[in-house]
Amino acid sequence: MKKGKWINYVFWIALTEAVGLISGLLIREGTETYSEAVKKPPLSPPAILFPIVWSVLYLLMGVAAARISLKEPSASRKKNIYVYLVQLFFNFFWGIIFFDFQAFGIAFIWLVVLWLLIVFMIIRFKNADEASPFLLAPYLLWVSFAGYLNLAVWALNK
Repeated sequence: MKKGKWINYVFWIALTEAVGLISGLLIREGTETYSEAVKKPPLSPPAILFPIVWSVLYLLMGVAAARISLKEPSASRKKNIYVYLVQLFFNFFWGIIFFDFQAFGIAFIWLVVLWLLIVFMIIRFKNADEASPFLLAPYLLWVSFAGYLNLAVWALNK
């Protein structure tokens, strides 16, 4: 792989992981409060699992974004990158809404929008790169599971 390609991959993976790291640091106190005071639904994973899963998902997301950014310059590539950044923005703020503000209803609506953005991103990326949907599928599955958890937490803690 050429040097420019490696730099591209490092950039997108580092950017995506940084978004996750910053979000994780910002919600640290909120997650502690959540762990102690909030009723959780069945199938709630242990807290230690979340940073591990998210680190892997952010890696896969960064690889998908890098693959897209390496395509020939075009309006479509530009829009794909924009869609990626918008969904990353929604991803970043979901944890703050859910854990720090414990606004579970608003967080669920936010998560539905994120889920729709991920589906849209996968469809757009599929048209540009055959591997990207496979890289993003675990992300969609995890956010779907997060939707179940978010909705159940909202119902249990009204």
